[in-house]
Amino acid sequence: MSERGKQEKHYPWKRSLMCMMLSSVLLASCGIAKDKEIQAPISEDKASEENPPTNEPVPQVPETTHDTAPLTGEPLDKPSNLRPLAVMVNNAPQARPQSGLTQADIVYEVLAEGGITRLVAIFQSKGTTEKLGPIRSIRPYLIDIGESYGGVLVHAGGSNDAYAILQQQHKEDLDEISNAGAYFVRDKSRKAPHNLYSDADRLRAGADKRNYKKEVPIPKYTFRTEDELPSGDDASSVDITFLLKNYKVTYAYDAASKQYQRSINGKSHIDLNTGQQLSAANVVVLGAKHKTLDDVGRLSVDVTSGGEAILFQRGKMIKGQWVRTKNEAIRFVKDGQEVPFYPGTTYFNIVPNAPSFSSHVNITSP
Repeated sequence: MSERGKQEKHYPWKRSLMCMMLSSVLLASCGIAKDKEIQAPISEDKASEENPPTNEPVPQVPETTHDTAPLTGEPLDKPSNLRPLAVMVNNAPQARPQSGLTQADIVYEVLAEGGITRLVAIFQSKGTTEKLGPIRSIRPYLIDIGESYGGVLVHAGGSNDAYAILQQQHKEDLDEISNAGAYFVRDKSRKAPHNLYSDADRLRAGADKRNYKKEVPIPKYTFRTEDELPSGDDASSVDITFLLKNYKVTYAYDAASKQYQRSINGKSHIDLNTGQQLSAANVVVLGAKHKTLDDVGRLSVDVTSGGEAILFQRGKMIKGQWVRTKNEAIRFVKDGQEVPFYPGTTYFNIVPNAPSFSSHVNITSP
């Protein structure tokens, strides 16, 4: 018997396996031929007749982003730790209407001497070439507020105590009087000292010139989703009296825009750049200890110890407390938990605790 015959006798399964493999190859070849017959290529002439060329641009699908501004919760194209600018904004009657406040992420209002308030506007995620001001002098507690956001302090002059802090502690500031005059401009249509302005691009150029850090850690607030409703009592508006009875700030809730519209003494408080009324998604009123330091009326304001506070958002009033830890920004808490804001600008209004916190706040319910 031949060698091949012996193998087939002892290993009959090999012959079966070879037959199966041969059959598979033949079937596959038939399938390919059939597919080629069905999917025969269309000639170029016929393809151009059925699918004429078009010059219309291909629609671009916008990329979604989950990055948000740390102080407003609003969408960003990319994460940003761009260092904020903490600008001291004049709020005397002669300085109104101011310019650029609609571009601020955060705005603080707090008493200066004489019963007039000063605004500390924090610019981080918005504003470039928009005119900002009028810019005014700084105080120790205004330094504290600005630095709590990591901001470059922007001002024109200051009290003796403020200058001592700036110089002795080597604060990073831009002062129109002492170190950065070239980055400020005077508006000849207004009288000094209510006519000093700048813009974010110009100020950042000044900070670069002085080799200040461009990026810093920024405290981040927590934010609600747009469809999340807050708990609290209904409150359609709040009147705030800081000291003078004829100097009253009002925030009235507008349900259509979901914003609080700001007024002073019954008149809309507008941004001169845009003509728009100033508004906020969140309004915080907080009480702090105030102490008069001299005959001029300069103040010491405690912006670290915490105390009573009220948060207004989406037509609701939430009573709680304000707290602040070292090197951190002021936060609003209730029952020991931070209460989220809604995305947008937040206004913090600091009023004296005396004669009582509630004496400075008048709430209107619908």
